[in-house]
Amino acid sequence: MSKAITPRKPIVLPPGAGRAYPMGRIQAVFKADGAESAERYSISEWWLEPRTTGPGAHAHAEDDVFYVLAGTMSFLIGDEWVDAAAGAFVLVPAGLTHDFENRGAVRAGVLNFSAPGGFEPSMPAISAWFAENPPRDTMP
Repeated sequence: MSKAITPRKPIVLPPGAGRAYPMGRIQAVFKADGAESAERYSISEWWLEPRTTGPGAHAHAEDDVFYVLAGTMSFLIGDEWVDAAAGAFVLVPAGLTHDFENRGAVRAGVLNFSAPGGFEPSMPAISAWFAENPPRDTMP
């Protein structure tokens, strides 16, 4: 027995398009979330300027999948930092502490998939937090 599928419209976005959440030296651009993904996943780009810390160590109930688009992003996974260059893939299972930052000299970006979806409604509060707590320089 198959589950009924609610029809959705296709999404085609040009480069850089989506719902942007600027946070100083960090920018998130959401491509699909909520009703667009039938609440099954969230897809966003995260761009960090050179030598910029990320959101801080955290864990949550959904898996986080990252594909590095440009530069090199450093990821905290559990208690270990790993560097991931453009083209690298990183899967952080639900519940595992993680973080990311750009320790390099050029802008770095990742495509992020979170499953299940529904992450974007948190972005106004996250943006407000970054306005009060701007990203710092990474350690040399």
